[in-house]
Amino acid sequence: MFKEMNRREFLKTSAATSAVLMAGNLLKGGATVTYGSVKISEVEKLVVTVITDNYYDCLRPNYKVAKRYFIIPGTSIHSEHGLAYSIETVVNGKSNFFMFDFGLDFNGVSRNMELLDVDVRKLEALGISHGHFDHWGNLTAILKHNRAKIRKGIPLYVGDETFSQRFAKLPEGPFEVSGLIDLEQLRRDEIESLGTVKIMEVKDPTPIVPGAYLTGNIERVTDYEKGSPILLIKRGDKIEPDLFMGEQSLVFHLKGKGLVVVSSCAHAGIVNTVKHAQKMTGIEKVHAVIGGFHLTGARPEIIQRTITDMKAIAPEYIVPMHCTGFEAVTAFQREMPAQFIINTAGTRYIFTA
Repeated sequence: MFKEMNRREFLKTSAATSAVLMAGNLLKGGATVTYGSVKISEVEKLVVTVITDNYYDCLRPNYKVAKRYFIIPGTSIHSEHGLAYSIETVVNGKSNFFMFDFGLDFNGVSRNMELLDVDVRKLEALGISHGHFDHWGNLTAILKHNRAKIRKGIPLYVGDETFSQRFAKLPEGPFEVSGLIDLEQLRRDEIESLGTVKIMEVKDPTPIVPGAYLTGNIERVTDYEKGSPILLIKRGDKIEPDLFMGEQSLVFHLKGKGLVVVSSCAHAGIVNTVKHAQKMTGIEKVHAVIGGFHLTGARPEIIQRTITDMKAIAPEYIVPMHCTGFEAVTAFQREMPAQFIINTAGTRYIFTA
């Protein structure tokens, strides 16, 4: 899937990357929301099923709100460097279902969906967090395979630049490849040609199903969550720093218990994401924070500042996964042991009022 770029493109992009490194505080801008601007419906029950993630352990028992998938002979949960969620909200006694992100490997993810009883006929909406292949790579295949089952005209919610081409500039040494790597792009025309989804582009907080809100563009308020200088995007004929201004996360209000914030990669910063959720809803209490925190490879001081701020937010549950990275995951476990839950692919998180 990775494609190496030619030297001319590489040199042009190297200059853009250097500009990010020099800019330092480039990500301080972003969306602005009014405090309490979203009157989010309370949910009586929230079920977040992690269809796939980077890690699986068949002997990991159920723990607190986490119900594990225990394999039996002849079955196996697929894990990958990808993320896909199936989510159910219950509002006024009625269940609502949607998928958010779709992972990468069709065979593995589809098999997981079968094992986890994810029924695409019940889906009311679809959503993509951002334009990286480990979150949309499986979307087209899922739509094609389930064309007769998925409701025609189902909304597919996306943020700014979801369909843009992405790149990574990898240094020499740590990886098998180096230089400018093509991360490909999700093709809007290919998705629309299937005749299944209606693409809905969002910038502001937006309901996806009853009780579930997309964040809209996330406001940047911390001075240390600056993204990654190796991640780039093509705008017009230029390859520029990727600020992920259109990245989406999910916000729920669990009745009597506070917010549940679900991220995918949190390129905007997981603390920025939670603070944005608090500001847009006017609700300070946070019940749970789940998802990728994009701290893999982060400097120890950045991991520590993230944990310090998360301690101040004081969620009852913290579930770092996907791109959080081993060092950050173990740091959260060490410093927030009462709140920490290790995620495994196939886990179902059940939150009740």
